Amino acid sequence: MNSIIRKLNVGLTGSLTMALGVNIFLVPYHLLDGGMIGIGLLLQYYFEFHPGLSILIISTPIFLVVYLYDRTLFLHSLYGLILSSLLIDLLSPFRDYILLPIPLHAIYGGSLIGLGIGIMLAYGMNTGGTDLIAQLLSVKLNLPIAVLIFLIDFLILFVGIHVIGMERTLYSFVTIVFVAIFTHYFTSRKLFG
Repeated sequence: MNSIIRKLNVGLTGSLTMALGVNIFLVPYHLLDGGMIGIGLLLQYYFEFHPGLSILIISTPIFLVVYLYDRTLFLHSLYGLILSSLLIDLLSPFRDYILLPIPLHAIYGGSLIGLGIGIMLAYGMNTGGTDLIAQLLSVKLNLPIAVLIFLIDFLILFVGIHVIGMERTLYSFVTIVFVAIFTHYFTSRKLFG
């Protein structure tokens, strides 16, 4: 029972940290993260879709594939996906409360998102989507998960150049570097396992 409560708390903490990083630090300057969060933000900036709902919908096919290959990973990740998607949209009213220089938004946003992802990955959970793909590939390719997440994030960032422009893309690159640093820090130390 303690293990279940701990996983629920880890999922809540990680999802809340990520949602705050997205809403308080990325959205005010139209910065991107990579992965499904980046795709959700691109859809927000370009079409004004709700990013959390977009993440949930786009992640569904990936979850169906993972369900066939690893049901334990599927179950551990489903909670993180639903909770983080919900919190990203629920915390959207906090988007304009803090306005710092754009470099600080890139650093703080990436740090909070990486912290949230790292905490969940250290417990075998994640938010699904590209993190789930990276987690599966990490085992198959024997590569650190943070490296794979960084490569996927970079690809999403490259796709988003035409939506957010070159300056914001460069700051968004800073964001994904900090996501990778914080993710690697927590996943490599297994602080919570």
